[in-house]
Amino acid sequence: MLASLAARWHRLTAPLLPDEGRRTAMLEQLVAAYQAPGRHYHTLTHIQALLEATDTAADQLQDAVVVELAVWFHDAVYEPLRSDNEEKSAELACEFLAATSLSAVQQERVAFLIERTKDHTLPQPPDDADLLFFLDADLGILGAPEARYQEYARQVRQEYRMVPGILYRRGRRKVLEKMLAAPALYRTADYHARLEAAARRNLQQELRDL
Repeated sequence: MLASLAARWHRLTAPLLPDEGRRTAMLEQLVAAYQAPGRHYHTLTHIQALLEATDTAADQLQDAVVVELAVWFHDAVYEPLRSDNEEKSAELACEFLAATSLSAVQQERVAFLIERTKDHTLPQPPDDADLLFFLDADLGILGAPEARYQEYARQVRQEYRMVPGILYRRGRRKVLEKMLAAPALYRTADYHARLEAAARRNLQQELRDL
């Protein structure tokens, strides 16, 4: 997977930044972040899944380059007990993109998409197709087959392994209840039709298990 991801990164960024050394250094930093020992779900596997989803939706995206860059950076900073991961990930993206030929507007869009992953239950601009796709793809795991969802839930617990069980269950219940209270988990017609019902079943089952 690493080789294919590296090739993909360079295909994406080479037109924006001729300096291969700087592109490689950023890739190495991202790989190190996603392969950090404390990562169990927010890993390169998650990035690969979102990139594949982006490929599937390529014809529908307004700016596939911006969306793909947001995929690469959106969980680059991930410390479970911090509340500014999305902002820090967006900052890292902007630091790298400042040296590229990507327009200032597009750079701001990358940061915006990343920052909107902070709370998927918030109202979103209804006409921002790229944002809605990106958020839905990020939550695609919720509608996975039951066994894969259960694996995801275990992986999230591992990422919060430093939190005592009683506190984790209390916090996780709040997260699940907030998602289930949302009018819709998925904002695009495609994701809603394919995954909404399964996602709600999975969330309800995890809530019961807690």
